[in-house]
Amino acid sequence: MAKKWTIAIDAMGGDNAPLSVIAGLDIIYDYLVKNEIALLLFGDAKVLAPYLAKYPRLNNISTVVQADEVVQGDDKPSKIIRKGRNTSMWKAIEAVRNKEADAVVSGGNTGCLMGISKLLISMIDGIRRPAITTLLPNAKDYTVMLDLGANAECDEHNIVQFAVMGSVYSKILLGKDRPRVGILNIGSEAGKGLAYLTKAEEIFAEKKEHLPFDYYGFVEGDDILKDKVDVITTDGFSGNVALKSIEGTAKFIAGDMKKLFKKSIFTIIGYLFMRGPVKKFKSKMDPRKYNGAVFLGLNGIVVKSHGGTDALGFSNAVLYASRLLVDDFTSKVEKEIEKIS
Repeated sequence: MAKKWTIAIDAMGGDNAPLSVIAGLDIIYDYLVKNEIALLLFGDAKVLAPYLAKYPRLNNISTVVQADEVVQGDDKPSKIIRKGRNTSMWKAIEAVRNKEADAVVSGGNTGCLMGISKLLISMIDGIRRPAITTLLPNAKDYTVMLDLGANAECDEHNIVQFAVMGSVYSKILLGKDRPRVGILNIGSEAGKGLAYLTKAEEIFAEKKEHLPFDYYGFVEGDDILKDKVDVITTDGFSGNVALKSIEGTAKFIAGDMKKLFKKSIFTIIGYLFMRGPVKKFKSKMDPRKYNGAVFLGLNGIVVKSHGGTDALGFSNAVLYASRLLVDDFTSKVEKEIEKIS
């Protein structure tokens, strides 16, 4: 197969690895071949062999790279940075640093993935800090939100750069020609909130002609799912709290609805009439469809798959990495940052 891009896969990272990893890659095999994307699978070759035998066509686009150790869920980044150089995660990220791969996907320990990535991979020219982003379902389609935990504290320049990266991400993943960008705040009125948020607004006003998006203004927490904006930029502390609150609420509602429909014969009959809309809602809220938190800002694509996801979820994480490569995300961010620097 002709090779244009290479993605390094931490084949041992995640609760259901390597089965969910290999089965997930098989789901998007045709897309990978069509876009000339090859794979480097990092892990124990003996462990991976039976799974690759089950999905033999992956051998056409894959090379297994031996890694004897695995990063565990409770490992500290400091420990792995000192002693984890033979882990599948480290070697996969190192492949991007050494230009042997263009992107890395892992379902392993988030802190270790971020720590190693920041250590081994340089930043995009002009970007000060990386940011974690993901897609959140809204009333119409999806919203890009960042930062979700990489930076507990930020300044106005970080907020502006997150907005630029998020807008480019939105153009590639969601096809938004001119994304609407909002800043997460405690109120929508001008002048509200912390000083650095107001300063970010001032930069948006000053650089208006050079921005790759339309600035909407401040948005509040209850606006996240309303389709008011396409991109929400915030610091990692606020973003992570908001994300966990949304995830917790979704689980609570899903669990309560399940109990409600089983409560009596009448609710069971009611469910039969509502089954179509309920399934449609459940499908839209399915976290596997937007699985994959991307570490934007690094000079190489790094995607964190949820550790507990299945094959479908992992396939979407790899799909994110693939689309960012095919659409040249890094170069586009460099150009937009240069315009406003």
